[in-house]
Amino acid sequence: MRVLGIETSCDETGIALYDTKQGLLAHALYSQIKLHATYGGVVPELASRDHIQRILPLIDQVLAQAKLKPQAIDGIAYTAGPGLIGALMVGAMCARTLAFALQVPVLGVHHMEGHLLAPQLEVNPPAFPFVALLVSGGHTQLIEVRGIGKYQLLGESLDDAAGEAFDKTAKMLGLGYPGGPKIAACAAEGNADRFRFPRPMLDRPGLDFSFSGLKTHTLTLTRQLAAERALQPQDIADIAAGFQQAVVDTLVAKCKRALKATGLKSLVIAGGVSANQSLRTRLQASLAGMGAQVKYARPEFCTDNGAMIAYAGACRLQAGQSDDLETPLRPRWPLTELPPL
Repeated sequence: MRVLGIETSCDETGIALYDTKQGLLAHALYSQIKLHATYGGVVPELASRDHIQRILPLIDQVLAQAKLKPQAIDGIAYTAGPGLIGALMVGAMCARTLAFALQVPVLGVHHMEGHLLAPQLEVNPPAFPFVALLVSGGHTQLIEVRGIGKYQLLGESLDDAAGEAFDKTAKMLGLGYPGGPKIAACAAEGNADRFRFPRPMLDRPGLDFSFSGLKTHTLTLTRQLAAERALQPQDIADIAAGFQQAVVDTLVAKCKRALKATGLKSLVIAGGVSANQSLRTRLQASLAGMGAQVKYARPEFCTDNGAMIAYAGACRLQAGQSDDLETPLRPRWPLTELPPL
């Protein structure tokens, strides 16, 4: 079964073609980073308009890469949520119109299930069951995964997601957008031990997260230093390094707790923040000490992309699931509401 995947939940237009027998045939991505960088974050209306301009040329590009005609498509999957409603509408309308024209089934995919299953596209994919850390600009969640659709929420952020905290911290330090890569690059030149940063909610039991206080602590520290003298590049690098290490320490500690609580020995990290090299290195070292392993997608499939939507959609379409042309989009959509396969 050949499935066209369409991702337009936020600020990337992702298109891919996945074959359930041959694997990923082709994929393409257009990022709106330059478009939104001027504003220090995503402007929903601009994102929606840009998706309209990019989506059809990218579909043509992917079909050309795969050397296939539209009639070779057996099903279409698109991101139905969570995400920005205007951006979601662009992908949904395109997918549904194309499915109607080709007379093939169409399915709205959960954006975070796409991220969770992205590591399945690798040569050595993780086997079920495992604990998943979904960590992105909008989500920080620990999920026990027993199979596709068999999800139990173990813990989540009570306020800012980790990726959101990275973006806001980068903005206050004048590093620009997107925050994750900017903080990581700056932190590479910094001393993480110069300033003391809290490790939120590690002093209490449970698997929930909170990054709002860490962000506020960083803002207070920055203002205190700026009141004494102009911030120097080394000051900013040291703050970035300390902030990143605090986030990484918190995520690693909670992942270890989740593995102990479930008795599982396999962790999957997915989402944009999973591309952070410091987080990957620390998790590999920490989990090796407890006889566990961590797996993740290649960097290009950590951020939003069409391949993860095509794969997740192919799994469900092949199992007989599909939507009608009036199925509502869901800007907010708990992952645990998905039906199991």
